[in-house]
Amino acid sequence: MKKIVKYTFIVVVLFLVSIFARPIGEIQNNVGLFYYKGTLVSQNFEKAVYWYRKAANRGHSVAQNNLGMCYVNGEGVTQDFKDAVKWFRLAAAQGLAEAQCNLGVCYVEGGGVTQDFKEAAKWLRLAADQGDSLAQYNLALRYHSGEGMTQDSKEAVKWFRLAAAQGLAIAQRNLGLCYVKGEGVTQDFKEAAKWLRLAADQGDSLAQHSLGKCYYNGIGVTQDFIEAVKWFRLAADQGHADAQTNLGICYAKGEGVTQDFTEAVRWFGLAADQGHTEAKKILASLKSVPQTP
Repeated sequence: MKKIVKYTFIVVVLFLVSIFARPIGEIQNNVGLFYYKGTLVSQNFEKAVYWYRKAANRGHSVAQNNLGMCYVNGEGVTQDFKDAVKWFRLAAAQGLAEAQCNLGVCYVEGGGVTQDFKEAAKWLRLAADQGDSLAQYNLALRYHSGEGMTQDSKEAVKWFRLAAAQGLAIAQRNLGLCYVKGEGVTQDFKEAAKWLRLAADQGDSLAQHSLGKCYYNGIGVTQDFIEAVKWFRLAADQGHADAQTNLGICYAKGEGVTQDFTEAVRWFGLAADQGHTEAKKILASLKSVPQTP
């Protein structure tokens, strides 16, 4: 028993030494993380900002990026995109990929800086070259749209694929849609369905809706109305208006579900409430049909 206590004491001492042997900036950033996430302490954004700022002022790049995100989200401080950019820039200059990506996105959106797609592409590429999946995805969007660079669908696919391979759902979905449309790749519906499914399985509503359409129309997969309804419903439950409309159509026609006009109208109504044009037209046409006594 004494040996167990002795070894436990040694382990605890070594653990504490390993913590306090770290640079003070890293310790301060970690304390900020504890308060931000509510780990071992009550969640408190103001205290998180306090400790992030102490570490950031010491030049800790992760803390600078964390503080920037607090300014973006208005967590523990008044929302201020200019201050966010200030801290992102300091961290990005130290080579922190996440901060480079965040700074790039600020230039894309014009948040805290004048919108500048070329400057955005510069920072996104620096982060993307380090393997940051969000930067790879955002750089792909720039190539896809031609904002800040020459439009290049093949280059867009390259970066979508790199981000998708890391499991980023939005990149998987966009790569799938490139295969659907034949943009930057040879059109391949099976490959499209593969990537859309990976994104849909992570809960991406746009991918769920697109996969539902694949099953409904038999594109890249065997036509299956039950599977179509499954994916339409998952997207519709997240408020996706197109999916709500298509789910309503399935109920109206009895495709993949028992025909149910009441349920169809309910889904059309939810989509129409979001301003969905087709759902509004369908609802109007249903109201114009004479009711059976």
